[in-house]
Amino acid sequence: MEVELKEMLHDLESLKESLPDPSHRASIDKLRLRVEQLTSLEKSGPARRLKVKDMSAEVVDSNPYSRLMALQRMGIVENYERIREFSVAIVVNMTKTDAAVQTLSDINPDVVLESYTMNITTVQGFETFVSSLKNKSFRPNKEGSGVDLVLSCVDNYEARMAVNQACNEMNQTWMESGVSEDAVSGHIQLLIPGETACFACAPPLVVASGIDERTLKREGVCAASLPTTMGVVAGLLVQNTLKFLLNFGQVSPYLGYNSLKDYFPTMEMKPNPQCSNVACLERQQEYIVAKPARDAALKAKMEAEVLLVPEFALHADNEWSISVVDDSGLDSMDATSSDTLPEGLVRELPSADKSQELQTSEAPLTSNDDLEDLRRQLEALNS
Repeated sequence: MEVELKEMLHDLESLKESLPDPSHRASIDKLRLRVEQLTSLEKSGPARRLKVKDMSAEVVDSNPYSRLMALQRMGIVENYERIREFSVAIVVNMTKTDAAVQTLSDINPDVVLESYTMNITTVQGFETFVSSLKNKSFRPNKEGSGVDLVLSCVDNYEARMAVNQACNEMNQTWMESGVSEDAVSGHIQLLIPGETACFACAPPLVVASGIDERTLKREGVCAASLPTTMGVVAGLLVQNTLKFLLNFGQVSPYLGYNSLKDYFPTMEMKPNPQCSNVACLERQQEYIVAKPARDAALKAKMEAEVLLVPEFALHADNEWSISVVDDSGLDSMDATSSDTLPEGLVRELPSADKSQELQTSEAPLTSNDDLEDLRRQLEALNS
């Protein structure tokens, strides 16, 4: 921005010198003053970091990826740098797209962002949406291959159904997220066409009852908005996106969040064989047909991984100095050998056997006279 402002100042100065009428130069001076003010504001604002060409695991303040690359150093992720190879479509409401692009660009200029401001529930908007998912890719070697994942961040059922329809038609995996109207609970959901339930397989009760969701909004009343709940749900969505793309951990098919009880329910959602979405039924049949071959490939992969595991003795020589000791001769050792002390050492306390003998020998014998005396004392007390 600073470079563009300097160029504008130069152009204004050239324009001022080329004007024959001096009366017009005052307007140029006002414009030049305004540009200078914008330049000073740009300099005083927060510095925007430059793009990082190569991701490094070096832990320094200047490296924004050091904490993330720690996942690779700890063996959780095989190659975190692969995150740059994926393209993700994020679907938000119409008025939020430009603001989201500007904010995200300032946070991380390494991410390539493209904004579409449209209503995906209209015929034209839906076609543009589907086309952007099919043909777009920001990697030169994957041009035209489409996106790897779709994230839905819309706030109404109609828009969610549009995303659901597009992903079912394209056999595109996507993740859905939402916060309840009371703003104290939310959820994220992984939707794999044919394998998991689509958004039409189990519609909300209100929608299934045939009630228009727009009639539920009372005039002059806005649903609650709690940024902390939204932040938690957004964090869960991004965390599961990383796990899905980089193939580590477990991605829950459905993960809920109830902030009042700190409750995180999870469940599996199977596709509905009587789903109203025709494309969903087609994906279900494709999944059933391909399941035997997929199971056989998974079994072969697991068997191959077992064969690759090297056989080695437990506690072999290692950096922790753990060694293997043969304990076969321990049974033949004299059980009393543990009581033998080295020469020059004596026990401060008697052994358990001797202590028992002393207690037995020192215990006083109670005579009949003592018992008779105790009986008389007891009778005196009772009387």
